[in-house]
Amino acid sequence: MFDVILPRFGVATTYIDGTRIGNFERAVLPNTTLIYLESPNSWDYKLQDLRAVAELARAENIVTIVDNSYCTPLYQRPIALGIDIAMQTATKYIGGHSDTVGGVLCGTKEMMKKIFESEFLNTGSGVMPFNAWLLIRGLRTMPTRLEQISRTTRKIADFLKRHPRVEGILFPFDESFPQYQLARQQMTGACGLLSFYVKAGSRAEIVTFCESLKHIMMAVSWGGHESLILPKCASLTGGEFDTANRDHRMLRLYTGLEDPDYLIRDLEQAFLMAWA
Repeated sequence: MFDVILPRFGVATTYIDGTRIGNFERAVLPNTTLIYLESPNSWDYKLQDLRAVAELARAENIVTIVDNSYCTPLYQRPIALGIDIAMQTATKYIGGHSDTVGGVLCGTKEMMKKIFESEFLNTGSGVMPFNAWLLIRGLRTMPTRLEQISRTTRKIADFLKRHPRVEGILFPFDESFPQYQLARQQMTGACGLLSFYVKAGSRAEIVTFCESLKHIMMAVSWGGHESLILPKCASLTGGEFDTANRDHRMLRLYTGLEDPDYLIRDLEQAFLMAWA
């Protein structure tokens, strides 16, 4: 969208490290009209200070939009922090069953009217009635699902932190997380997505670990009832893999609605298979 489609319409994009408000201040140009955020993001969970960004943007007459899919509206309320538009990938937690796709934009009545009456109806974004019904079904159980998923994730995180083959974890509500205080300040929960680094000497070891999992499947999505894992080195060949590059040894784990001890046993046996 930012690199291929929007440039055709004369729209340019500036990318920054969003963890520092000073980077936003330096990036704002006279023609800047929109700041797009994702907090937390879905790999290393870096946060943006939403209130600070919103205050800067308002002073410069810039619209702000944030992808709030990680936290959902239950665990983070960007509009209350001053953000103009909150986007939720309804395919994830709102749907909750990995059986439909959808998206939600939330904002003022004036902002939603402006979007609805412009290009919205011409871009194929209208949800079909059956998909809408599936999303309503998911909303009815979302608080209970997120509560269970969050409890399970804490247990999984504690297990991974103690495992000798794990070098470290990334999870916004873990005390070791670099932006832990900011996470606690603007989020009330962190749901089921975390990443961890394994002590691997080769890509093959990570492949063996992932393929040895009996229940946790390898897949790119998250937010449904089933637990999933995705190694960052999946896009690399064996020759490209660099054990000194920590990112090559990163895996993203999504914990679903299964019993936490069941998932821990699955992870444990996979660790043994890969590094017996």
